[in-house]
Amino acid sequence: MTTQLRAVSLTADADVIRAYGELTDDFNPIHIDPEFAARTPMGGCIAHGTMSICLLWQSLFRSLGDAAAQRVELDVRFVKPVRVGETIHAGGELEPGDSACYRVWVRGDDGVDRLVGTARLLSGGMSA
Repeated sequence: MTTQLRAVSLTADADVIRAYGELTDDFNPIHIDPEFAARTPMGGCIAHGTMSICLLWQSLFRSLGDAAAQRVELDVRFVKPVRVGETIHAGGELEPGDSACYRVWVRGDDGVDRLVGTARLLSGGMSA
C-alpha cells in the first residue's frame, strides 16, 4: 500500500483553460473572458474547478492503479481559486491510522491549498 500519492502537476495557462472549456463545453466567461472576469469578485480569470479534480484523479489512478482508483469515494472542497498561469500539484498521503483513507490536495507552487479533502478506498478497492 502506497503511503504517498504520486504528485501530478499542470500549468493552468489560458490555452489549457480554453482547451478544458472546449472538452467540457463550459465557456463560462469567468474562465475565458479577462474583461468580464476582472469585474467579478474573483478579479480575473480562474481555471475550472473540475480541472483541479481531474488532476487529483490522475494522481489517484497513477498511484493506486485502475482497479483501486475506480473504487474511490472522493470528498473535496475548493478553498482558493486557481489563477491563470499558476502551476498546480495534486497529491495526497495516507491518513495516519486509517489504511483506506488519503488526505488529498491540489496546491499551488506557493504551497497554498486550492482544493482539499479525502479519498477513501471502498471495500474491494485494493489492488492485489
